[in-house]
Amino acid sequence: MRVLICEDSALLREGLVRVLVDAGHEIAAALPDATALDETVDATAPDLCILDVRLPPTWTDEGIRAALALRARLPRLAVLVLSQYVEERYASDLIASSDGALGYLLKDRVADVADFLEAIERIAAGGTVLDPEVVAQLLGRRRKDERMLRLTDREASVLALIAEGRSNQAIAHTLHISEGSVEKHITAVFQKLELEQDDSGNRRVLAALAHLEHGRPAAPQTRGPAPQTGTNR
Repeated sequence: MRVLICEDSALLREGLVRVLVDAGHEIAAALPDATALDETVDATAPDLCILDVRLPPTWTDEGIRAALALRARLPRLAVLVLSQYVEERYASDLIASSDGALGYLLKDRVADVADFLEAIERIAAGGTVLDPEVVAQLLGRRRKDERMLRLTDREASVLALIAEGRSNQAIAHTLHISEGSVEKHITAVFQKLELEQDDSGNRRVLAALAHLEHGRPAAPQTRGPAPQTGTNR
């Protein structure tokens, strides 16, 4: 995989380069800011772009705005936003405008190299990977949707975990239920959210976006391990 990194911290930038190269990936470019981002993306054709939210010159939201602009111009480009915090306004816009190949992870919660490498591979393959804290903060900005009121507490919990990018296997482990039960709950969620099955396979993403935009709080659940790969509906 060819990866472009846009990170102002030289230490973290070089650390990402080393981790990715050691894992067999190719670095298309490693930039300290977004000044030449568009030109570099066009010249190097990366498979994945990793961007920090805070970049020079203001160190506020240049990185996530650059991510939004990239996705608007190149919708199929995989993007991972790696940040110290959740930039709620633009994070919501970025997720709502996405149909996959997107991630938003918080730096201080990426503690395991193997999990990080798995996450970028899932994103590059078209998946969506969201840190649970990102999901939790964005839920504070949601609007009510009558469809969400149809969900049981357990269905709402399953949907919240889908929105975090968790597989059926990981959801089953977190909620201490069987994968068969998870599949039944997901089917019920799709029906209650009026998401018809089609050939695109986007119902899971659409359900997650509906949850982020309109969902009600799910019943508290004990958190399991980080998102895993597994069978998704």
